[in-house]
Parts: sequence; structure tokens; C-alpha cells
Amino acid sequence: MHDRGRRRPYDYARRYGVRYLSWEEVAGLSQGLAEILEGDHPQLVVGVLRAGVFPAFVVSAALRCDLSVVRISRRVDQEVTYEHPVWRVPVPPSVAGKVVAVVDEIADTGETLTLVRDAVGDHAAARVITATLVAHSWAEPQPDVVSLVSDEFVVFPWDARILDNGRWVPHPEVEAGIRAQDRHGEQG
Repeated sequence: MHDRGRRRPYDYARRYGVRYLSWEEVAGLSQGLAEILEGDHPQLVVGVLRAGVFPAFVVSAALRCDLSVVRISRRVDQEVTYEHPVWRVPVPPSVAGKVVAVVDEIADTGETLTLVRDAVGDHAAARVITATLVAHSWAEPQPDVVSLVSDEFVVFPWDARILDNGRWVPHPEVEAGIRAQDRHGEQG
């Protein structure tokens, strides 16, 4: 039985398996978000930088509406530094009076999506819909729209490898996450 209690972000050892998504799968999941969101008639898509801009761009292009971005992160220079997300690029005033779809790549704990949703609402959006490609079952709250619910360690194509001195190598954080999961499996 899986422990479904509150998770900490980046706690890869508590994921159940690994799922690598291809660019084609990301495109399909993003198009699925657009298909579902179409009925809500969003007038603006707000993508959460960095990785949320991939699905946000696809959704905004498919629905022929404007795209804006925000940046809120626990990271500084790629290192997880903060326990809770910190604002880097705030919500634009252009959300006022509009139906806004907030799009990110994953709802892990749900905290980032909640903060962005609330900030967009605080900037007088007419309505806010949250959407992610992937959500873990423990994300609280769950996005309004999600393409895939999975408790696996999901590796997106942009995170699988990094460029290091002219060579593509496995991303060290992904490798560390898989090792942590292996060690947790051996203990449990």
C-alpha cells in the first residue's frame, strides 16, 4: 500500500516507478489540455516558467489566445534553495477581467499552482482554470484540468539530458532521483 500523505517537493524516493515522456507524448498531452480547455473559452494562458511554458505555448496556440508567463520557483541557479516557491516574475496586469488558464507541466505538491491561481485571482481575473500535463495523486488541490495522473517519477524530455562541455549527458538530478528511488525500494 502506498503512503498517500503530504509529500515534499523533489522527494523522488517516494515516487512509484519512473516514466520518461517523449516530445511526442508531451505534444499529445498538451493538445489534450487544449481540447478540454476549449469549452472554458480562455482569453489568456499564463504559463509557469520554466517547464510550464511548453504546454502553455501549445494550449495558447491551439486556442488562438495570448500567452503570458510568470516565474515562481524553489530554485536559484538550478539548485533547490527554498522550501516554498518564491516569486521571480509576477502576474501581469493583463489578466484583469479575463478568463485565464494557468498552465504548468506538473502538479507535484500543488503549492505552485495554488499560489499562481490565487495571484491571478487577486489581479481581478474573471475566472481562473488550472491545468497541468501531469499531476501526482497527492497534489492538493488537484488542477482543474490534467492530462495524466501518475505517482511515478515523471521525466520530461527537456529534463532527461543536459549539455555538458559539448556532450549530451543524463541529467544529474534525474540520475540522483532514480538512485534515491532504488535505495528507498531496497529499504521498504
